[in-house]
Amino acid sequence: MTKALDLRVYGGVQGVSFRYYTQREARRLGVNGWVRNEPDGSVAAHLEGNDAAVDELVLWCRTGPSSARVERVETSDVAVTGATSFDVRD
Repeated sequence: MTKALDLRVYGGVQGVSFRYYTQREARRLGVNGWVRNEPDGSVAAHLEGNDAAVDELVLWCRTGPSSARVERVETSDVAVTGATSFDVRD
């Protein structure tokens, strides 16, 4: 079954390669979607994939790369868009 989530990560998550590490993890897990920095200093992402893979990526985002300082992660269920890759957006 395909699951889709929008995710927002808050804390010290910009300037620490959070987006690129997220892309690496997503590709490893077979999750599609995108990730981008937001003007408020958070990181936003759209994740699509099988339930277990999406859940594992959300769990990874709760810690992120070792240089990140994650304060909180918010998720919301959304409609599947049919994403076929995982991209870093500016």
